[in-house]
Amino acid sequence: MKIFSAQQIRDWDEYTIRQEPVSSINLMERAARACVEWFDNNGYLSASRHFTILCGKGNNGGDGLAMARLFFQKGIQPAVYILEFGHKGTDDFQSNLEKLHLLTNDIHYIQSAEHFPGLSKNDLVIDAVFGTGLNRPVAGMTAALFDSINQSAPEVVAIDIPSGLFSDQSSKHNTVIRATHTLCFQATRMAFLVAENADKFGQLHILDIGLNKDYYERTSTDKETIGEDLIRTLYHPRNTFAHKGDFGHAAILAGSTGMMGAAVLSAKACLRSGAGKLTCYIPKSGYEIIQMAVPEAMASVSGTPDTISGFHPVAEHDAIGIGPGITTHEAIREMILRIFENPTAPLVIDADALTVMARNPELLHPIPRQTILTPHPKEFDNLFGACKDDFERINMAIQKAKEHEIIIVLKGHRTLVAMPDGLQFFNTTGNAGMATAGSGDVLTGILTGLLAQGYPATSAALLGVYLHGLAGDLAAKEKSKEAMIAGDIIDFLGSAFICISGYDFRAG
Repeated sequence: MKIFSAQQIRDWDEYTIRQEPVSSINLMERAARACVEWFDNNGYLSASRHFTILCGKGNNGGDGLAMARLFFQKGIQPAVYILEFGHKGTDDFQSNLEKLHLLTNDIHYIQSAEHFPGLSKNDLVIDAVFGTGLNRPVAGMTAALFDSINQSAPEVVAIDIPSGLFSDQSSKHNTVIRATHTLCFQATRMAFLVAENADKFGQLHILDIGLNKDYYERTSTDKETIGEDLIRTLYHPRNTFAHKGDFGHAAILAGSTGMMGAAVLSAKACLRSGAGKLTCYIPKSGYEIIQMAVPEAMASVSGTPDTISGFHPVAEHDAIGIGPGITTHEAIREMILRIFENPTAPLVIDADALTVMARNPELLHPIPRQTILTPHPKEFDNLFGACKDDFERINMAIQKAKEHEIIIVLKGHRTLVAMPDGLQFFNTTGNAGMATAGSGDVLTGILTGLLAQGYPATSAALLGVYLHGLAGDLAAKEKSKEAMIAGDIIDFLGSAFICISGYDFRAG
């Protein structure tokens, strides 16, 4: 799914109005009906529930007024509060206000703190104060109202976007109404993809309000979510007569004394992702461990008894994954430099290898094109410089991916895959249960396994993060988020492949 800016969403509204044609107030009516239908379908329209609708004087407030009228038609009598600054509202707001006045006098104007609504435990607040057009932080009485709602409202449903939240830039220090649910129109927003806003929008619901499909198809954007439709275009099913040589020989450089679990997890994930063969390059201290834990893999002792260092690039490998648990010893820097200067296969760089690169910035310059880096936010900041918020970090990832012609997988709940051409993809799978030791090692193995099979680096990155998250989602359903461990993600990789492939067991 494409991710549009706030301006593009407004343009989409205008395009729909012109092309259908439909009046702006009737389009507002569609949005209001979709919201009320959501409340109805989710069991909110009961006699014991009291609705308080907060409205600004823009079109978001007009949505709220239209909803109030539709609630009255269903026998629900909400209280409506309008934030009053002494100016007239938009035309559609005023039209809906006139219609609502014919049904009720329970309309209040907030001119000072003494007019704030008094809320009880049965109140549900509908936030229709500001939409995506907000361009500066709220202050004064508006900020005080938002603080009051946050302290006293037991449940809040935001319409389109929580008021006070910017759509396309950081809202880190803004005063924002914190929503339990957000009913977003037609497509997601960047604001819902960043961790810094996690406590602001609650559970997100995308409502289809019938905006013109031609606009969606014709309008280009450099941002997109990674969903099932995209993944199925990337996935290559196996040929019936294939043999292991068709699926590549991967190399995993991982592990050190006390950190062999990282090597085991990466190796298992690499094989479960479909690599034909795997050689694990490990220190002597891990030889028996890897042979017993992953008998399907070959093992090669490389370097000192405790640390890898002796690996030299060879042509036999189709992909190389470097980093999980290898330590940050000086010998690792020399090994990475050798690999970068003599590239023989696509690379995945993770964990300790990223830390070594951060401590030795000169390693970024010989990094081979199309290399996949998989940092979490702290590793990213160490590598490229501290970022003050998630939006700055995303923009930095885009810039560095283009500058070095690499792929940056910035890990998080909505993992970003930043491409060398400037395109950005945000993953839609995964859950908080995956925030556990070893989860990143599993991703490294998956990506290395996909590269070994011949997937282009861009496709491997998209397919890999999606499968990783999907396996985590399937594991959470059976194990719970709390009890999930990294090995569970590997155990559910097979189920994840079945989900994306539509595999027919009868066909062999």
